[in-house]
Amino acid sequence: MEKQYTRESLLTTVSELRAKLGAADHRICIIDTRLAESYAQGHIPGATHFDLFGLSLVDTSDAPLKAFMFMIHHVLELRGVSETKEVIFYGENSDMRAARGLWFLEYYGHPNVKMLDGGFKAWQAAGAPVTHDAAAPKDAKFKITERRDVLATADDVLRSLNKREIVILDTRSEGEHLGTHVRAARGGAIPGSIHIEWTENLAADGKFKSNAELKSMYDKAGITPDKEVVSYCQGGYRAAHSYVALRLLGFPKVRNYIGSWKEWGDRADLPLELPQKK
Repeated sequence: MEKQYTRESLLTTVSELRAKLGAADHRICIIDTRLAESYAQGHIPGATHFDLFGLSLVDTSDAPLKAFMFMIHHVLELRGVSETKEVIFYGENSDMRAARGLWFLEYYGHPNVKMLDGGFKAWQAAGAPVTHDAAAPKDAKFKITERRDVLATADDVLRSLNKREIVILDTRSEGEHLGTHVRAARGGAIPGSIHIEWTENLAADGKFKSNAELKSMYDKAGITPDKEVVSYCQGGYRAAHSYVALRLLGFPKVRNYIGSWKEWGDRADLPLELPQKK
């Protein structure tokens, strides 16, 4: 891989995936996270469908969090995910849907999960095979080895405020960050958060920017590997994308605030700020 990421194992290329499809002894589970109609119009051979969009958690207290994570784990098992298979998520490009799938499996402790860099658009552009046949997944089982260190709750974020060693990263649009585009009971941002919209992680071709480009962008914002980073958005999707970008850079401590602004903005007991446009 030419982009020389610190943690390249989180991504796979079109050529690598094509080679795996042709290997009879390679145990692989491919999950298409796009809209159902996009999947029906053509997808990677052998891919099952699971649109992760719209499955959000707005209360990160213990009971709702456990129920939500159990539900996602169960649906992934129904899609054929097991710890003995390599799992590859893809979207239209290297998008937030596929990133969220990767983040879920990292949380569950899966040992071998990747995103297809460039997604389906890169697959098509390379002239790789496409099918309209729906893959029928076989139910599987995989044991959860919970990685609580990659997930943040509202309480975790609240305890993180004003700590110099922790960065709160707002991955939403500028309007959401400034509070001019309100998508919860209140608009604004978590106090002290640094704003870098998730789309800044991507190059023009829909693939992740290179290691050097990503490092430069985050360095300029004061986001460095010696700090713990907690990313958030509206519902944990865009935050998962920036989680992947930072993990590619080798950041050892990155957490996705899964409740994100929908939870934080709806709770009148949690502090907020209205940042000024720079």
